[in-house]
Amino acid sequence: MKKKEEKKNGGFFTDLIYDIKHNQSLCLLCAPTIIWYIVFAYCPLIYLLVAFKKYSPSLGLWKSKWVGLDNFKAFFGSKSFFTVTFNTLFLNALFILSTMFFSILIAIALSEVSGKLFKKITQSVVILPHFISWTVIALLCEALLKTQNGFFNNILGAFGIAPINFYQNADVWPALLVILRVWQGAGYGSIVYLAAITGFDQEMYEAARVDGATRGQCIRYLTLPLLKTTAVMLFIMNIGKIFNGDFGMIYNLVGTNSLIYRTTDVIDTYVYRMLVESTNVGQSSAVSLWQSIMGFAIVMFTNKLTKKVDPDSAMF
Repeated sequence: MKKKEEKKNGGFFTDLIYDIKHNQSLCLLCAPTIIWYIVFAYCPLIYLLVAFKKYSPSLGLWKSKWVGLDNFKAFFGSKSFFTVTFNTLFLNALFILSTMFFSILIAIALSEVSGKLFKKITQSVVILPHFISWTVIALLCEALLKTQNGFFNNILGAFGIAPINFYQNADVWPALLVILRVWQGAGYGSIVYLAAITGFDQEMYEAARVDGATRGQCIRYLTLPLLKTTAVMLFIMNIGKIFNGDFGMIYNLVGTNSLIYRTTDVIDTYVYRMLVESTNVGQSSAVSLWQSIMGFAIVMFTNKLTKKVDPDSAMF
């Protein structure tokens, strides 16, 4: 008991030494993960210096010329700055809100299904798109949307609507990307919400039904309020990635089609093109660093705001 008390009040390093001495098997179990993070997550942080240098592979990191904030100024002063920043924020906001809404909707619908076999089959069907790669989805989109006589345009023609040239019309892509993102991710995202609903005390629902509450009233006054904490926590986690465009999704669907860059070009695809076309590693690193800093700042701000409005829903 005395040792436990010392551990509690001894500080971080004292606790660490205590755990290494007395919980060796647990420390050994954690070792591979700790080593992985040190090697692949923390050691590479030294290369953040590239954002402040005119990097040359022949000179290396330390001998490359120091240029200060010039790489950042070049990005902030470019015509692409406002376009890629707005597209990244706008598309990610749509992705987060729409996916969260449909994930909760699917979770509630599945929780209300009574047949076990039907429930399992339905859950498998809605989760399945998550495991289809964006490369396959991009090929399907090309087959269905790229030509004037494609499958989708034939349906529009049947209703007397003029065909849409999707790969030359930038305005339709935000809606199209949201639909594809919801189709691919909402079912998988519903797993967390469904698990939370399963863990709710069923006696509350039974008491509500005894008092005459309908199924809709149970969802409105019990399920949704109880899901609020989970939803807010996941929202804060997702908001941290609002500055990170889904490169795999956008690049596979859009590729190098400059006709639709106006509404689809995000920071990640911009950085990739900068590396491929200009091989300017310094500017690419500067954009990536700015992206990470802004994402971290948004997470901290969102969490602080949540803490003031509803302290129980905050992450920390």
